[in-house]
Amino acid sequence: MSLVLAVVFALAGRTADWPQYRGPNHEGKTSESPVPWPASGPKRVWKVPTPTGFSSFTVSGGKAFTVVRRNVDGADREVCLALDAITGEELWAAPVGVAKYQSGGDDGKSTNKGGDGPRSTPSVADGLVYVFNAQLRLAALDVATGKEVWAKDLVKEFKGANVGWQNAASPLVDGELVFVAGGGPGESFLAFRAKDGAPAWKSGSEKITHATPVAATIAGVRQVIFFVQSGLVAVAADSGKELWRYAFPYKVSTAASPVVGGDIVYCSAGYGVGSAAVNIARTGDAFVATELWRLRGDKPVANHWSTPIFHEGYLYGMFGFKEYGEGPLKCVELATGKVQWEQKGFGPGNVILAGDRLVALSDTGELVLVEARPTAYTEIARAKVLEGKCWSTPILSGGRVYARSTKEGVCLDVAGQSAAR
Repeated sequence: MSLVLAVVFALAGRTADWPQYRGPNHEGKTSESPVPWPASGPKRVWKVPTPTGFSSFTVSGGKAFTVVRRNVDGADREVCLALDAITGEELWAAPVGVAKYQSGGDDGKSTNKGGDGPRSTPSVADGLVYVFNAQLRLAALDVATGKEVWAKDLVKEFKGANVGWQNAASPLVDGELVFVAGGGPGESFLAFRAKDGAPAWKSGSEKITHATPVAATIAGVRQVIFFVQSGLVAVAADSGKELWRYAFPYKVSTAASPVVGGDIVYCSAGYGVGSAAVNIARTGDAFVATELWRLRGDKPVANHWSTPIFHEGYLYGMFGFKEYGEGPLKCVELATGKVQWEQKGFGPGNVILAGDRLVALSDTGELVLVEARPTAYTEIARAKVLEGKCWSTPILSGGRVYARSTKEGVCLDVAGQSAAR
């Protein structure tokens, strides 16, 4: 019995929730280390239908959450699902908005098209699930029942204006606040008290994109970095006061989040825009963003909606524009924009960092384990795990990968036999 308890406590110690898009620290990282799987693939714990869309999973408190498209009382609705993270059993389903889209997500490889649907990923904190729907309505749901606790409609209450193809950003929870963008002049950036939805602050007069904001501490100041149509705008997390900005072009859609590596911030967009990195310096209370490099065009360095991760001086992720089924996974030096290596065959999927390895999900549903090293592409394991189109991000929590497509969601055991349940 003592040996069993020791194993249980050891596993609990290395288990971490993945409570929001891009993970607990908004970086796409976890300290958990997946065990390489055989050619037949990792053990599938469960599989469930996840009809349409690109919402990713989040996991917290033994539950997995995502947003799907369902017919409810004769109408298509965006529906937040709560599943038992261990068994996949549906615990509750809460309609959160109208599911009516403009075909912006139906593109893809000739054999893997369609599936347009919800894009935003739920966030979870302190007993509430936060969902930001396609029409810019932010709702906080009770984690146990799915019952709505509070909601804010940015269009009706804050003179908001949506973006073409509608909202795709996820709510950002940091500390006791939840952050979104989409309000009108003077209130484009909004912070609400997470527990009751009371407005904490509002600021800015910007037009939104499809990119989810990130929170980071730079030069000792906690800040939220929004990627809007004028470029990057960073505000103080506690007040909304603008700290710095960097002008960056907008064409059609900007969907990848900014990436922070120390005092460097990376940004990118498709449609010929390209990428850039800026150094953030502070003198007294003043911040200055200085451009380190700027590459124009969809090659060699550009992200459509696939946000890369930062690890030990380098970016790793899916770079390219509309290279469905073929686009490369690349390693790029953050300080210079120089490509270190690239490997084709991933398309616009997504990647996370698990320990010192990349967990990559291709747009065709292949799960690939790769060494996070700048010297060369080194593949450790690969398996086809999903049918459908995968424009969402895989996550790792408690030794299990949770991933989904426009058709199905799966839970996969990557912890090895000692953690099998």
